[in-house]
Amino acid sequence: MLDEVNAQCPVARALQVLGDRWALMILRDAFDGLRRFSEFQKNLGLAKNILASRLKLLVESGLLALQPASDGSAYKEYVLTEKGRSVFPIVVGLRQWGEHYLFEAGETRSALVDKTHERPLETLQVRAADGRVLAAQDCVRKVVRHR
Repeated sequence: MLDEVNAQCPVARALQVLGDRWALMILRDAFDGLRRFSEFQKNLGLAKNILASRLKLLVESGLLALQPASDGSAYKEYVLTEKGRSVFPIVVGLRQWGEHYLFEAGETRSALVDKTHERPLETLQVRAADGRVLAAQDCVRKVVRHR
């Protein structure tokens, strides 16, 4: 449970769902097309009990939905919801930060490219409503009430 100060913070609330590394890795794999428990388990090498608890959290949080398998088998599949698909820019931002700061020159790594043109993605930027690129010092946190 969040304390009173953090309860007003969208970052703190998002981290309650996305703050676990395995949650983000599961979503990364879902973006890559994985859908079945066994696929996630094989790709992540994660203990089944931990994977089951993270998948349950992602379903309860509305990022994944459990549905009958698309091939008509008795299996169930985990599919991204609209809420889950909206996490894509967060995953891309983490990926781009990692590419920039956590790899040495010449080191092998995976790359995310535009499927149509097979070219690297443009670096994500934070922009104002008028299109200006903003840095942290250009922003201020403000408590607001939404309807």
